[in-house]
Amino acid sequence: MCKGSGSKPYRTVVDLTGPAYKCSCPSRKFPCKHALGLLLLWSAEGVGEPDEAPEWASQWLADRAAKAARPPGGRAAPVDEEGARKRAERRAARIGAGVTELEQRLADLLRGGLAGQEQAGYAGWEETAARMVDAQAPGLAGRVRELGTIPSCGPGWPARMLEEAALLHLLDRAWLGVAGLPEELAATVRGRVGLPASGEGEAVRDRWLVLAQYDTVSPDGRLTTRRIWLRGLAGGRPALVLDFGPPGRPPGLALPVGLVLEAEMRFRPGSAGLRADLGERFAAAVPCAEVPAGVSTGAALEAYGAALLRDPWLESWPVVLGPVVPIPGELGWQLADAEGTSALPVPLTGGASRSRGGLWQLAALSGGGPVTVFGECGHRGFTPLAAWQPDSTEPVALS
Repeated sequence: MCKGSGSKPYRTVVDLTGPAYKCSCPSRKFPCKHALGLLLLWSAEGVGEPDEAPEWASQWLADRAAKAARPPGGRAAPVDEEGARKRAERRAARIGAGVTELEQRLADLLRGGLAGQEQAGYAGWEETAARMVDAQAPGLAGRVRELGTIPSCGPGWPARMLEEAALLHLLDRAWLGVAGLPEELAATVRGRVGLPASGEGEAVRDRWLVLAQYDTVSPDGRLTTRRIWLRGLAGGRPALVLDFGPPGRPPGLALPVGLVLEAEMRFRPGSAGLRADLGERFAAAVPCAEVPAGVSTGAALEAYGAALLRDPWLESWPVVLGPVVPIPGELGWQLADAEGTSALPVPLTGGASRSRGGLWQLAALSGGGPVTVFGECGHRGFTPLAAWQPDSTEPVALS
C-alpha cells in the first residue's frame, strides 16, 4: 500500500520477472512514480519480505501467469494434421511441376548448345527463376539465377555452365525420386530445393571458435547473406551459421573472428551436418588461447570428398590447413604442404581471394614460411579466409 494524495492508500505491485507494474493511482504515466518508488526501495533493500502477499496482489500475479501460459490467440488451436498434410502435398505437386518445366529448359539449353548464351543474356534465366518462385521452390530459383550469370564470368564459362547445369539436373532428378532416398539425403534435397527443415536436428554444446565471417550479395542485389564458420574446440565439429539482411542493411548477427563462445548449436537435418542455428549462450565470448590443429592438403580433399557423399551439391567444406606455405606462380596461387609434396590451388573468385590483397596479406603473414590457414576446400581449390602466424594465437581475417 502507498500513501498518496487520495483519501485511500494506492495499491501498488511490481512483478520483478517482467518487469511489470500495476497501481490504483490515476496517473497516466507508466510506470507511475509509486511503482518507481517501490522499485527504488527494493533496489536499496528497503522492502522486507511479507509473511503473505495481499489477496489483490496475489490475484494480479496469478492472472499474469495464466495469461503467459496461454498460447497466442487465447486458446490452444487444435493441430490440423490432415490440413497440413494436404498443404504439403499441394506444394510438392507445384514443385514437381516446376521441376518438370526446368528439366525441359535444361534440355533445350543442351540441344541448342552453349555458344549462344553470351548473346542470349540474363532475361530468359530470370524468367525461369520467377517460374520456380511461383512453384514455391526458392532454392531452385537461386540456382537458376546463378546459372544465368555464368556466361558473363569470363574465360572458361562454358565448362562452368555445363557443370552447374549438370548439378541442377541432378537436383531435379533427386526431387522427383525423393521418396526413395535415405532420410538424411532426402532432407538435404528438400533443403536444396527450398523447403524449410522439418524439425530440429542434434543439439551440441561446446566452446565454439569463430573461424571466419564474410558477406555475399545475391545476384539480384536483394539479399545479403552472412556466413559464419565455427568449430567446436572439444568435439572438433564444424558449424555454419547463416544470417540475412534486406537491401541496404547488413545482417544482424556478428561474431568477431578469434572469439570463443560457450553455446549450444542446433544443427539442421541434411546439409552434410553443417548448417546450424546459434542457441543459448552460457558465457561471455573470450579470445581463443590456442591455434586449431591443421591437416594436410590431401586430408582436406578427403574430407571434402566424404562430405560430397552426404550432399552432392556441397560447394565447399571447412578445413584448417597447416602447416602450409602460400606460393605465387604463373598459373595462380597455391597452398603447399610444408614438405612440398602436394598443394591446393587458390581460385581467383570466391571468399577472401576475390581480392588479390587478401592473398598478398597471407604471403606477408607467412614471410615465406609455414602458417596455419582456415578456409573452404571445394572442387575449384582452397579459398583462404583466416590465418595464424607461427608464434601467435590471434587469427587474422583475410580481406
